[in-house]
Amino acid sequence: MSAILNPTAAPTPGLVAPEARPPQTPKKPSSMRVWVLLAVVAGGAWAVYNFLAKPKAENKSAQTTGIRTTKVANGAIRRVLRLTGATAAKNFSMVAAPMMRGPDSGRALILIYVAKSGGIVKKGEVVAQIDAQSMKDHVDDIDTQIQQADADVRKRKAEQELAWEGLQQNIRVTQAELAKSKLDSSAAEVRTVIDAELLKLSVEEQQATLKQQQADLASQKISFAAELRILEITKERHKRHRDRHAIDVEKFTIHAPIAGLVVMQSIWRGSDMGQVQQGDQIAPGQPFMQVVDTNSMLVQSTASQVESDEMRLGQPAVVSFDAFPDLQLKAKVSSIGAIATGGRSVNYFLRTVPVYLSISEHDNRVIPDLSTASNVTVDQSEHSLLIPREAVEAKNGKWIVRVKNGDQFIEREIKLGTSDNLNVVVTDGLREGEEIAIDKPVAGPLMASN
Repeated sequence: MSAILNPTAAPTPGLVAPEARPPQTPKKPSSMRVWVLLAVVAGGAWAVYNFLAKPKAENKSAQTTGIRTTKVANGAIRRVLRLTGATAAKNFSMVAAPMMRGPDSGRALILIYVAKSGGIVKKGEVVAQIDAQSMKDHVDDIDTQIQQADADVRKRKAEQELAWEGLQQNIRVTQAELAKSKLDSSAAEVRTVIDAELLKLSVEEQQATLKQQQADLASQKISFAAELRILEITKERHKRHRDRHAIDVEKFTIHAPIAGLVVMQSIWRGSDMGQVQQGDQIAPGQPFMQVVDTNSMLVQSTASQVESDEMRLGQPAVVSFDAFPDLQLKAKVSSIGAIATGGRSVNYFLRTVPVYLSISEHDNRVIPDLSTASNVTVDQSEHSLLIPREAVEAKNGKWIVRVKNGDQFIEREIKLGTSDNLNVVVTDGLREGEEIAIDKPVAGPLMASN
């Protein structure tokens, strides 16, 4: 079997032979594409220039945008201390229940009238009155006792006069009997010896009796005087008792010792505390009212031991009141305690110094026991170079700021004076108008920003 090769065999069905194409010449690129390509190349070159060829100072300036600055200014500054306290009266008078002088003075007193709390009274005006009816009744009883004592004295005088007259009569009787005995004794020669002796003894007996009666007369006189003195002393004691209670009754009407504002004290009524009012019962000597001179008010406050070291007498202050937010009055430091005192219980070891401020201005709303807040000026300066406190930094025991010099900030040492909560005085190292940085430095050199 033999194979037949046919080089001109028909093509396989489904396949088409490509046609012969003449060779084509390449086209030239359009002008638009050329310009786009040039723009891309130029942009890349500009970016490389900005990244590599631009000065480093400008790159760092771009990184430090947002640094705040300020200029050194000339102005006034005050350093103040904030003290809390309460108002009190510099001139006042405490009104207390009278201490009764009578021996039976241990009794409670009931107020039947009191002046209105918060009212203004004049000197000598009645501000309180105590129920004195029981005391008046007691005085009447004592008057009766005085009358009885006076009657006892008169009665005893009459009795003594009768007794004295009886003693005188006895002496006269004895003298008569003595005279009779002497007369009988003179006729002894006509009598027996026994009768003569008896008459003699009778004379001696009458003489002794007369002598004894005369001696008793002097002692009886002293005894009568002593009895009368005892009765008179009893009468005098009743009189003094009455006079003491009479003074007590007068004291039950209480007058204002000075002109001023009436401030009632607080007392306990069972388990509640309230201001003294009409009908309350008070004890002798118990304070229940104050009359306050509102023209001389002061503030009682305290300062820490550190704060008190900066305080001096006469420093000006401004007092504000919690009860009246719109009220502010001028004051000055009038007294500073010499010894620090401790608080109570848990605050015992927290030592404070008492400070008193005298209020210079007057306002009718200012009364005792108002809570206050006082700003005491401990240091001030009218014309000083001022910078913010946050712009100052402590470094190696020195105070420094960063002063703008062109596009950079240079550290400079300065000296500081007084300060308040926001600013501080620069005494040396800066000039007015110089610009300094407020923000803290960042890593690397600190550059200025627009």
